[in-house]
Amino acid sequence: MTQPTGIGGRPHMPAPGTPAPELLVARLRPHARRLFWSALVLIALAGATGYFYDHLPAPFTNLMLFLAAGLVAVVLVLAPWVIWLSRRYTITTRRVIVADGVFARRRRELSHARGYTVALRRGPLQRLWGTGTLTLSNGVDAPLRMVNIGHARLVHEVLVDQVEVNQILAHRDAYATGVTPPTD
Repeated sequence: MTQPTGIGGRPHMPAPGTPAPELLVARLRPHARRLFWSALVLIALAGATGYFYDHLPAPFTNLMLFLAAGLVAVVLVLAPWVIWLSRRYTITTRRVIVADGVFARRRRELSHARGYTVALRRGPLQRLWGTGTLTLSNGVDAPLRMVNIGHARLVHEVLVDQVEVNQILAHRDAYATGVTPPTD
């Protein structure tokens, strides 16, 4: 997750006015702990199906057992897994991208150069698992939430560093091109 360092531990910077390539820093998903109950249901379902196979009362058949087990597996195991798999967070050297949705994809982006605040919230269970919820807010748009991110402190530091580097590059490039940035 780090960039190569130059003299003094600073990352290598492109020359003023030259475009910097967008590089992938990290691709993340929410922590998989929410799939614990699905895994437990799958194990119990396999055990119950094996136990009741050929031991059902007369009006029921093994086909009904398999249909019921398949329905429970789709609703309680496969659906949560697909929902978990459909959410992805991507951090590049220029922006943060949040993509989610099973049938209709929704994508939100937040540029590092524009600047934003990063708030980290960790509940007791999140501290136990080493996860946290990051809220990125630029003060204009709705806050971007990264829920249950693993290694939340490290991701927080990476995001703060990316904002700082991108703002330094934007400020430097503005002076290199002769456009003076507005002062507050």
